[in-house]
Amino acid sequence: MDAGSADGRSIGNPQVSNVATQPALNAVEGYFPTREQYLDLINQLKAEGFEMAVDLCAVDYLSHPGRELPEGITPERFEVVVNLLSLSQRRRCRVRVQVPENDPVITSIFSAYVGVEAMEREAYDMFGVVFTDHPSLSRILMPEDWEGHPLRKDYGIGRVPVQFKEGPGPR
Repeated sequence: MDAGSADGRSIGNPQVSNVATQPALNAVEGYFPTREQYLDLINQLKAEGFEMAVDLCAVDYLSHPGRELPEGITPERFEVVVNLLSLSQRRRCRVRVQVPENDPVITSIFSAYVGVEAMEREAYDMFGVVFTDHPSLSRILMPEDWEGHPLRKDYGIGRVPVQFKEGPGPR
């Protein structure tokens, strides 16, 4: 696919000019950078006026390897999805980065959007995606000594005993 934003505006940065795009779906522009292009694209989009990172999450596509992606984008097991918003321009965009199972590492965008600090920690905790240059990458939902990443599709389903207080007597 050609470079630029989904509505025809060029993002202008030669370092990210060959980022695959997707036509605007429900007025949301779509970008599919490589891991190497990711931070440059995020910085360029911020400079274009996307002042808010609304969401950052990880997705495990272990059971859906044949999902629809733009031509030239190789599907990987994990995908990091970032939703950006420009309130001043009334624009939204979604950045989807493929992250391989054998090297689940991607650069943190904390330097551009400090609000993603907890979101990146959650993606790390639940899926095991490591964000380099993150200021404090540690578990956020699970105990520090927890083994594994519970939202991975291959994570074993087990039983954790739940302790209940003795219920009240009959009324």
